[in-house]
Amino acid sequence: MAETELGKVDPETGLKPMVINLGPQHPSTHGVLRVRLALDGEQIRACEPVIGYLHTGIEKNCEDLTFNQAITLTDRMDYLSPITNNFGYVLAVEKLLGVEVPKRCQYIRVMFAELSRIASHLVWLGTSAMDMGAMSPFFYCLQQREQILDLIESAAGTRMNPSYFRVGGLLNDLPPGFIERLKKFLDGFPRWLQEYHRLLDQNPIWLERLKGTGVISLEQALDYGWTGPALRASGIDRDLRKWNPYSSYEDFEFDVVTAEEGDVYARYSVRMREMEESLKIIRQVMDNLPEGAWHVDSWKIYPPNKADIGRNMEALIYHFKLFTEGIRVPAGETYAAVEGPKGEIGYYVVSDGSGKPYRVRVRGPSFYNLQALPVLVQDRMLADVVAAIGSIDIVLGEVDR
Repeated sequence: MAETELGKVDPETGLKPMVINLGPQHPSTHGVLRVRLALDGEQIRACEPVIGYLHTGIEKNCEDLTFNQAITLTDRMDYLSPITNNFGYVLAVEKLLGVEVPKRCQYIRVMFAELSRIASHLVWLGTSAMDMGAMSPFFYCLQQREQILDLIESAAGTRMNPSYFRVGGLLNDLPPGFIERLKKFLDGFPRWLQEYHRLLDQNPIWLERLKGTGVISLEQALDYGWTGPALRASGIDRDLRKWNPYSSYEDFEFDVVTAEEGDVYARYSVRMREMEESLKIIRQVMDNLPEGAWHVDSWKIYPPNKADIGRNMEALIYHFKLFTEGIRVPAGETYAAVEGPKGEIGYYVVSDGSGKPYRVRVRGPSFYNLQALPVLVQDRMLADVVAAIGSIDIVLGEVDR
């Protein structure tokens, strides 16, 4: 939108609104997202989100890496839930290969995806509460998120960008003592969830700022391509874990949480209850975790172990070829998507038969959710923008990919 359009003269009053930049308030408004507002006093007449400041060229860079090397780039899009990014990508490549990973691998992937969902929602909750002036939830949420990152680190070896999911399997099997540490977290986390509810649910300032703010109808949300908790808060139960199950999600009992109001409070309520559902799924995985292999039994797809390399020349050759040339993926194209914390994260992957992707295109939920910000804040007060932008839970690494 050109500035002449954003700040055009009101034909009724003959006055020109003041055009300002929002922030810094939301973490993304410190330099990677520009939100231009046309104001009449404190009332918003127009809003324009400006993206592109964080563009990394992730999709294009995938073309110069092998299929497994490209996983490291997917980590860096939604860096608050990198494992979910890995999930959709490896499913797409495995679909082109025509392979299905063993049941144990599928269950472990579900476990880590749900842990990442909780971790992402905790960051959203803590920062959103802090935006509204509530400091305590932020410290509590980050404390609980640290425990999840500790679990991820114990399995993947790193916390921030784990690249734990690999084409055809996982980086490693679960380390000794992992289930015991996980159980300790699961036993303690519900008490903290109740504490968050106690601090916020009936807080009069919280209710005043969130209820009736940032309203979007179901029709509008669908028109803008919304997915995930933000869409479900407007009244539809669309969740890929139920609508199009993957990685054995059909084996688990859980509810798809929805709300009808479509406002900031509804989006808060949906995400809070989603964390409870994620706990249910993780407990089911933990109680029914299959034994056996955690990667496909094919040296053409998954690297041979060190013992085989040391005593088998064929294993050594395949190891060398996988790490220099990459997995030879049959020519073709496919799309695979998973239900991420922010919505549908999907991958359109094209292979020309070589060891590198010919094309990778990402369908990121934050990109679609952010474009509806002008609808959420139209004719609202300036302070409402802070609540609205926090409620859609964007991450600019995924928007500017």
